[in-house]
Amino acid sequence: MNMMRTTAAGLWILGAAALVAGCGSSVNLDEKQPPVESRTPSTVQPGAGTAGTSQSAVTSVDLTKNDASARDELPRIVYFDFDSFVVKDEFRPTVEAHAKNLARDRAKKLAIEGHTDERGGREYNLALGQKRAEAVAKSLVLLGANADQLEAVSFGKERPAVAGSDEAAWAENRRAELVSR
Repeated sequence: MNMMRTTAAGLWILGAAALVAGCGSSVNLDEKQPPVESRTPSTVQPGAGTAGTSQSAVTSVDLTKNDASARDELPRIVYFDFDSFVVKDEFRPTVEAHAKNLARDRAKKLAIEGHTDERGGREYNLALGQKRAEAVAKSLVLLGANADQLEAVSFGKERPAVAGSDEAAWAENRRAELVSR
């Protein structure tokens, strides 16, 4: 029985050695290996005297180049209908972009200044301007900004964007302005 075990163990060792020897013989270390591609930036232009080599030029990419929020060029005004503090759908992209910008950088702060047209009493317009500012602030919070980053204030009819007493001027004055702090 011991002899069988010794023979079986010997055969097993011989089989493993043959397997290792067979694997080693298929690799020729004398052959030239293909070149390793460089991951460092290169000044070689594609097709410019590279005679058979396939090196590619690597250039850095600025992912924020077309991102308006990175350049701080976001639209800053949300306009409202007469006697309303409902944020219209057409200004949703503006609010979303500011919310994304605030969520990305929690150190940023934003003041939302509510304004009205000249019609109505002073107290009424201050209250309506505040509701407009708060409506925009609430939308920003719902889209990812922290309430601590926002301040809603009203100027009522005290700071018109456009002088005039016609519908065009009033439409420009019914607004909330988003101002970085």
